Amino acid sequence: MKPATANAATIAPPRLVAWEATRACNLLCRHCRAEAVLTPPPGELNHEEGRDFLEQMAAWPPSPMVILSGGEPLMRPDILDLAAYGHFLGLRMLLSTNGTLVDAAKARAMKDAGIARVSLSLDRLTPADHDQFRGQPGAFEALERGAAHLREAALPFQINSTLTAENLHQAPALTDLAASLGAVAHHIFLLVPVGRAEGLEAPLSADQYEAALRTLKEREASLPVEFKATCAPQYQRLGKQMGLAPQGRHGSGRGCLAGQGFAFMSAEGEVRGCGYLPNPAGQLSRQPGSASQTTNLGGQSFREIYENSPLFRALRDKSCYHGKCGVCEYWNICGGCRARARAEGDHMGPEPLCPYQPKNEARP
Repeated sequence: MKPATANAATIAPPRLVAWEATRACNLLCRHCRAEAVLTPPPGELNHEEGRDFLEQMAAWPPSPMVILSGGEPLMRPDILDLAAYGHFLGLRMLLSTNGTLVDAAKARAMKDAGIARVSLSLDRLTPADHDQFRGQPGAFEALERGAAHLREAALPFQINSTLTAENLHQAPALTDLAASLGAVAHHIFLLVPVGRAEGLEAPLSADQYEAALRTLKEREASLPVEFKATCAPQYQRLGKQMGLAPQGRHGSGRGCLAGQGFAFMSAEGEVRGCGYLPNPAGQLSRQPGSASQTTNLGGQSFREIYENSPLFRALRDKSCYHGKCGVCEYWNICGGCRARARAEGDHMGPEPLCPYQPKNEARP
């Protein structure tokens, strides 16, 4: 892999860092990239290591926003203490939950801890379908109650929806449902075949996804809530091609943010480009005796890994991309999904769900 030549001093910090605070979860979702389990496995960052990570984020000018994710982060007993500490350090703290554990007291506690926004996961329009996808009866109704408690606590929340071949057509209705629940935003995530999602379903073709994304793009300007397409980097290209003005704060951003505005850290402190891209970039330094036995990577600071690791440097260097993504004139706003490319055998290869033929791509 050819490294980039940019000086680390010129590399902007990520705008957003997601920390998989635990792999423990109370649900058994069919698509879970983390392959979460009911009890936390050994080797997860302890409380002091979590505080040290947050201190590293706060010392990075400008400081990134931090998402506390999982698994289910509310399964971690000290999660709100960590959120409060991050808030005390001046970080914008976010929390991603499946919503089923949010009662009135928990909603107020999250607000008091300084969490700025919560994301709830809602994937299907009916309780039966959502519960089946999430692996637990009553998950839909528990999420509805959680949303109500967040509204009562005046804590803004968004709805995240994973779109697969079987519910892609429901995306507009899911946005309407998110708005009816009081969400300030609806973020869709196109399924990435990693973790339990690997082999979950026969995927739609690239042309079918393109057509669905085009329909969503045409509707975006009239939506009652903020809308963002995640794990769908070609969505930005479509907006350019369709001559549509960027919408909202995400409208002019890059498609695939792995290593370029975003980074992910596993529960054991392994730093990656994103949660769906399991290629390790480095291992966060651990306290003596607490490091996970699942990795032999040397410990470093998060910033050292983000700025200097071969993986992150390659993700920022267009010449390291293979196939049509490496010559595409839309690389700066798209980049192709690196996780889907990896699922096809090469994380720096072309995005398999993009049918666009770059102008500079050599024809046979």
